[in-house]
Amino acid sequence: MAMEPVARRSILQTAITLIAADPTAADVLIVDPARAQNIPGSITFGVKALLFDVFGTCVDWRTSVARETELILKPRGYNLDWLAFASAWRSGYDPAMEEVRSGRIPFVQLDLLHRTILDALLPKYGAKPLPEEVAQNLNHVWHRLDGWPDLTSGMGRLSDKLLVAPCSNGNVSLMMDIARRNKIRFDAILGAEIAQDYKPKPRVYLSAVEAFGLLPSECMMICAASHTGDIQAASKLGLKTGTLDRPNEHGPGNPGASFPKIPVDIVATDLNDLAEKLGV
Repeated sequence: MAMEPVARRSILQTAITLIAADPTAADVLIVDPARAQNIPGSITFGVKALLFDVFGTCVDWRTSVARETELILKPRGYNLDWLAFASAWRSGYDPAMEEVRSGRIPFVQLDLLHRTILDALLPKYGAKPLPEEVAQNLNHVWHRLDGWPDLTSGMGRLSDKLLVAPCSNGNVSLMMDIARRNKIRFDAILGAEIAQDYKPKPRVYLSAVEAFGLLPSECMMICAASHTGDIQAASKLGLKTGTLDRPNEHGPGNPGASFPKIPVDIVATDLNDLAEKLGV
């Protein structure tokens, strides 16, 4: 499953380019292969790195987007069902990414896909065209998502013993903003923008594994329990898998989101429980 050396160089060069463009990003972008080799890891499961899905797994996108949208649009005279608006915006996420995965359009950052979805959604809610600076601010509500209650403490505990990085469809600047907002220190920002494709395409997972200089079996993909496609794609490539109980991702009272529908290596209630079960 290892990637060709030229692909590895391309991935690392992308990270170097991103750091050069924004030196303040260095503390979350630098990939240190030496640390990967020296990290003690989880003796129980033989993993050295945890790769995280972010939307729904680490952060509560639904209530965060609803809150931020209300703060922007309500003073302009709108009174929407803010939670429904957030869910409708999110529902355009996978169809937009499929345009890229299928090759119908070239790769673009998730920020641009979010804006395309937003521009099509606003008229359906009776919103008139917004001034560009307001529309941009509204589109960037995805950069201001709050983590689930266990995020900061649990991720801090895990990162003491393991490499941690997002393997998300979110672009690098989006992941950086979420990390800073929630006081998370990632070892790298990996995922779609580095791979130039969207999950569940294999190259997204494999580029993350390769960036850490590890084998797929030394990495574990962590997702909300209901994210079956993400879990399945990572498992097929030889990554270990773990799930978290996030029953409120799409609203309260969804017990089907607590347990995975397919076999996984670890079923945890939250990040602190994950740390316990990893023995770190």
